[in-house]
Amino acid sequence: MALDDLKSALPAYAKDLKLNLGSVIGNSDLPRQQLWGTVLACAIASRSPKVLTELEPEAKANLSPEAYTAAKAAAAVMAMNNVFYRTRHLLSDPEYGTLRAGLRMNVIGNPGVDKADFELWSLAVSAVNGCGQCLDSHEQVLRKAGVDRETVQEAFKIASVVQAVGTVLEAEATLAGAQADAPAAAAV
Repeated sequence: MALDDLKSALPAYAKDLKLNLGSVIGNSDLPRQQLWGTVLACAIASRSPKVLTELEPEAKANLSPEAYTAAKAAAAVMAMNNVFYRTRHLLSDPEYGTLRAGLRMNVIGNPGVDKADFELWSLAVSAVNGCGQCLDSHEQVLRKAGVDRETVQEAFKIASVVQAVGTVLEAEATLAGAQADAPAAAAV
């Protein structure tokens, strides 16, 4: 199982992440589509090749082709929106908020899956990317659709753990590469 491979790749100092990864994915109360769409969207947003290659096959096996595509679309459109709206919010000039965005984001209106599922995935990716304005917007849509706070929190728990796992694995790969290069550099 890819989840076990991912957990075993984590170093001993990240034991809490191993436990949390098993918990947020293996013991989640989310329906299968919400869970695996969140996992896939967050794996993409984590920017970790290891996380994505380990979790994608299981996500694909647990999602319909439409949900698989929609989860990837949520990661794609939120990668753009999170930068745009976070920047607009962080700029001290409030006039940017009055300007038309002029960016295509049609997939949000017609994602090909239940709108609440897509909103949940968008919220989770926004958590990874740290866009408060997008988090507020997607949370409000979810709450108006009747999604409870526990479900919303489950999505950003998954986001936080997947992101942390990606951060640790990429750091370890970088350090291993640096250590492997050190003897070669010393010999020169």
